[in-house]
Amino acid sequence: MMQSNFDLAEYDRIVSALYDAALDTKSWAPALEYLQHVFAANYVTLILRTPEQADTGLMIAVGDVEGGGRVTYMSYPQTTTPFVNQPADKVFTVEDLMTESEWRRSSYYQHWCAGHGVFHVMGVDIATPGAGKLRFRITRPENAPKFSAEDRARCEALLPHLRRALQIHNQLDRSESLGAMYAQAIGRLSIATIVLDESGKVLDQNLIAKEILATGDGLKVVGGRLEASYPSDNRELQRLVRNAFARYGTGNVAVAEAMSVARPSGLVSLGVVVEVVPSSEWAEGKGQPAAVVYIRDAAGKSLASSTVAKQLFNLTPAETALALELTNGLSLEEAAEALGIRRNTARAHLRSIFSKTGVRRQTELVRIMLNSVAALSKNG
Repeated sequence: MMQSNFDLAEYDRIVSALYDAALDTKSWAPALEYLQHVFAANYVTLILRTPEQADTGLMIAVGDVEGGGRVTYMSYPQTTTPFVNQPADKVFTVEDLMTESEWRRSSYYQHWCAGHGVFHVMGVDIATPGAGKLRFRITRPENAPKFSAEDRARCEALLPHLRRALQIHNQLDRSESLGAMYAQAIGRLSIATIVLDESGKVLDQNLIAKEILATGDGLKVVGGRLEASYPSDNRELQRLVRNAFARYGTGNVAVAEAMSVARPSGLVSLGVVVEVVPSSEWAEGKGQPAAVVYIRDAAGKSLASSTVAKQLFNLTPAETALALELTNGLSLEEAAEALGIRRNTARAHLRSIFSKTGVRRQTELVRIMLNSVAALSKNG
């Protein structure tokens, strides 16, 4: 194999750009643009397969695409390209696959490439663990030199880093997606979460927490720090936060403490749990832990999905609406008024709901509704 002639500084810049891109999606543009410069290319593209469309991919192109910007996202018909089914991780050029006349006659060249000034193509299909193949392409216009053995060697030298960068990006993206999904599930359970640093300063909060803090009823943010409305509750809250951080490094980080926070409005107290969330401290003085505060507002409305509740218990739309109103704490008479139906109609719906859910009392109905998976599904 021919050795690439990257100098150390250039190689370092390219590799650094690739790993920056792995950590931040927005950094793919400068990474691909640098590769465009290194290979004297008119376009550098990444082609990502979209699982829901077997014959179409998403092409992220860096180059002077007419009507596009710095980075252009466009559909890519994978089955019409002559570059399908290439061996994984093997760099190829057009000359490896066909003659120049065959390339010029191909419909892919005539319909896709000729109009964009693409003639010379070098590429590789990169196999990433757990994410399938990602296609990488570098192109030049016809009046530019074709890709040389030296260009191929350069691409081969970068291939392991490009693969790892794409793999890291996929794993981080998956972790972020799972984290967002878990956060949404917590929110749909009507659980507020607030992340604090050691001083009690609020670092992050979910939508339910924002709604609770906006009322200032029991808990509030003062000078960026979480505080309780009443001094006695605030002293206890600050003690719980201090204790959570004091347990860090003792082996008891999983232990959580709880308290009730009284509300000036007279509504039922907020339930609060505080525990520390340690982070991996690989370097001295880095990765300081944070505390997470979980808050449950027993007076808050259930966010259970009407669609899922109907599917779970085979309820009619009218029965589902009544069951959700009862779950939110209304009496049968109050629910009937809220829904604009007669009390006798509400009683008939309730008898049908009891029959379908297998419960006999309204309190049991509320319990099974609150404990069902309906609360974990998106509203609808």
